[in-house]
Amino acid sequence: MVRKLGLKVCVGMSGGVDSSVAAVLLKKGGYEVVGVFIKIWIPELSNCDWRAERRDAMRAAAKIGIPLITLDLSAEYKKLVIDYLLREYRLGRTPNPDVMCNKEIKFGLFYREVMKRGADFIATGHYARKQLLGTSCQLLASKDKNKDQTYFLWTLTPEILSKTLFPIGDYKKSEVRKLAAKFGLPNAAKPDSQGLCFLGPVDFKDFLAQHLPEKVGQVLDGSGKVIGEHKGAHFYTIGERHGFTLSKQTPDEAPHYIVSKDMKNNTITIAVRIVNSKIDNSRGREIILKEVNWIGRAPKSSDKLMARCRYRAPLVPCHVKVEGDRVKIIFDQPQTTIASGQSCVLYDARGVACLGGGVIE
Repeated sequence: MVRKLGLKVCVGMSGGVDSSVAAVLLKKGGYEVVGVFIKIWIPELSNCDWRAERRDAMRAAAKIGIPLITLDLSAEYKKLVIDYLLREYRLGRTPNPDVMCNKEIKFGLFYREVMKRGADFIATGHYARKQLLGTSCQLLASKDKNKDQTYFLWTLTPEILSKTLFPIGDYKKSEVRKLAAKFGLPNAAKPDSQGLCFLGPVDFKDFLAQHLPEKVGQVLDGSGKVIGEHKGAHFYTIGERHGFTLSKQTPDEAPHYIVSKDMKNNTITIAVRIVNSKIDNSRGREIILKEVNWIGRAPKSSDKLMARCRYRAPLVPCHVKVEGDRVKIIFDQPQTTIASGQSCVLYDARGVACLGGGVIE
């Protein structure tokens, strides 16, 4: 890392190993580093203890020799992330709270607040990279393809990306663990967080049930025949295979997946996943994106691109057609399990540069 003496960077420190190693690398790179713990909203039923997480961040900061401040964004998080999530589920869509958290909190309120306080850059423990391309920046996939988090970063603007550092993007997770041990960080062996950041080990369906009422409905097969029941269409997403009850099923029967939802009639339709079959409810070769953001220039319809419609889903070839403020994605091959409300993120033909994305209509 090029030494940047005199430049101040505020690094979001969650208490985990990734952001702690990021802070060490920044300090060793010559930056003036300030750790920032962001306090978010935590539901009452959650076992996630933000105080314990902050203690871990404080211990890491003390070992590194940097100050740590706390930025309380709990009220804003509740309004901008949680309320959005619940509103989308009520409408039958499948939102992505991690994308919204990055957009509104980490690269929104956190970014603006520390910039007002004199920071030159922000930094996070995301597995992502950036590269200067002339006078602009590209967002690139991380070295560790299994941990790459660019899918959650498609809402970054060119301005914010230019002021953001991703210190661990050139490392694999195993290498980050080794660096944490080498630096003597107290959280070097701390397990990775699982699931949504505000829930901890609490089941997501249990969380939704606390806020959305159950509404028993019918499970249908491809012909429209009633074959079971569910707890409410708003609880389910396309491609899901759990949470509903079938009236007739043998132990050796193939698993069934949700292929469509009817919010008006509160029904879900399921089928054995058969690629390209009529009952698979493939969204076909085209989807429409709204709330589109391009990190750089918008791609041309002739550009060969790669798309990812769920985190860690395989990249699939496609091209785009820009229609005003909406974008049509045309896949080379028909796609299945595409859910309204999820993010579709676009990459260059190599699957390396993240170009931007949008929300699936």
